[in-house]
Amino acid sequence: MDTLSSIWIVSRWEVKRTLATMSRNVLPAAAALLLLLFAVTGFAAESGMHLQDGMYRIGADDPDVLAIVAPDARFDATIGDAAALRRDRAAYDVVVLRGEVYAADTAKGRSALRALEQDYERYVSRVLSGQEDLYAAYPLWIDLQYVKSELDFDATESGIMVGGLPDPHTLPLPEGPVEEVPPPVAGPDLSMEELRQGLIRDAAGDHPLSRYADVLSPDGGTRSLMVPSRLTPSLPFDSIVLVFVFIFPLYFTSQFFMMSIMNERIGRRGEALLSSPIRPWTIIAGKAAPYFAVMLLIAALITAANGAPQTILLPLFPVILFFLANALIIGMVSRSFKELSFLSIFFSTIATSYLFFPTVFAGVHVVSLVSPLTLVILALQGEGFTLAEYVYSTSLFFATAAVLFYAGVVNFNEERLFGHLPLRSTLVGFVSSGISRARPYCSLFALGGLSVPFVFMAQMMSLVLLFNLPAPLSLVLLLLAAAFIEEFAKSVGIYALFSSRPGFFTPGTMLCASFAVALGFLLAEKILLLATLSQITESIFGSILFLGLHLLWMPLLLHAAGVLLVSAALKAGGPRAYGIGLVAASTVHCLYNIAVISGWIL
Repeated sequence: MDTLSSIWIVSRWEVKRTLATMSRNVLPAAAALLLLLFAVTGFAAESGMHLQDGMYRIGADDPDVLAIVAPDARFDATIGDAAALRRDRAAYDVVVLRGEVYAADTAKGRSALRALEQDYERYVSRVLSGQEDLYAAYPLWIDLQYVKSELDFDATESGIMVGGLPDPHTLPLPEGPVEEVPPPVAGPDLSMEELRQGLIRDAAGDHPLSRYADVLSPDGGTRSLMVPSRLTPSLPFDSIVLVFVFIFPLYFTSQFFMMSIMNERIGRRGEALLSSPIRPWTIIAGKAAPYFAVMLLIAALITAANGAPQTILLPLFPVILFFLANALIIGMVSRSFKELSFLSIFFSTIATSYLFFPTVFAGVHVVSLVSPLTLVILALQGEGFTLAEYVYSTSLFFATAAVLFYAGVVNFNEERLFGHLPLRSTLVGFVSSGISRARPYCSLFALGGLSVPFVFMAQMMSLVLLFNLPAPLSLVLLLLAAAFIEEFAKSVGIYALFSSRPGFFTPGTMLCASFAVALGFLLAEKILLLATLSQITESIFGSILFLGLHLLWMPLLLHAAGVLLVSAALKAGGPRAYGIGLVAASTVHCLYNIAVISGWIL
């Protein structure tokens, strides 16, 4: 009860202090701006955006051309005689004379020509939609039925041809049982008038945001029935825009927690909290609790406002923790608000890339499940997700958030908060604070294990970035990236130990330290792999990232050799030789991976 009471006291103090830091003039101004934002948003939704009105000038000698471009506000149309239009042709982007279209040889002219082509297609659709016999105008209708992709990558992983090449000189013979296929229905279940209204609605051009609203609250009707001319491939970026509505407010709110931590360091304002009889983790929990509650409330309100299932809050929960944990560390290591802004922008770029890029492949490839936002997309589409998929997508976020919060709690002291060391020295100090002087090998073992979630997350990020490159190039780059990321993560503890205790390094201690890091890394790698990454290893990309894990002693020797190379480089040349040791360790790791792939090592 005392702990909960302390957290409650710190939380109330955090809320009051945050509100007090804003002057009395700022709060009314912020409220007025918020109301203005809602008013402008409502006005824009009601009347539309008019930034493109009158962007193109079109001249024609036939008044019937007005019927084509009249619904499009982008065109400023002029009707005149042919001689005047020819004379002033340079004043127009597009000129229509006797049914022939002439476009200016400029980028704007070509863009206007494409816009006119689209308007003409809509005009033809409107005319055909008004025909009495709709089936005569549109004899072919397509019923769209979306099914989940069942691509199997096991054959690709094994390198086995699924079937032999067919003989082009013989007819294929059917195999297996013959099933009777029912004949298709002669016509749709909808009436002709309902189909007509659907065509008119599609030809009129929906609001640009309508397709995202349809994902949240899809309506049946004629959306699954369309003619070939209206059939377009679905945009993969729709899902990214959709989940951005959820993620942006959450990340924006976490910035206030980051600035709150930074404010504690300015002028040593947080000295009162540190001198109080409250544990560091209680202070951090109390300061983070209001922002955590606000972020959950924002996610719940957005979900309820869009009629989405409340289950999407489950994958958003670890994302919220991940944002808060990173905000804590960034706020603690930054020396100024300029450095805070740089680190915040860098983190947002990496985090949003990791979160958003995989959603492009939602329902297409298992790689999409590395992001919790893919589960949000599946829930919004009514497909849902299993417990295994949830663990697979969110475990890395839970693990990294836990490690970062632990690092923040351990270093939440006067020396770390009020120091002004360079960023690299500060980060090294964060790591070295977790290395016990009495039990350094146990600490290195723990550091090796705690680095695994970050390694997997970085490797998943590299997988997402390299996924669309040509296969040979992507696999080679993935080999290099995977090896470098692992060796860098394993060497962090060794580098921090050397910076704080250079005399500790002897041949015997270097060997023991290398095996301690290797053993901790290997055990955590195996545990986390079995819990989360069983699906990604079914593809060839996953086998590149996590090959050789079935052989325990060989990866152990590999990890130990890599750490030993870095230790030897530090011992021989000091911190300046760290890069040389890291390159050497990465090279050995890459050669090992190539040997395993080539079959030289069983």
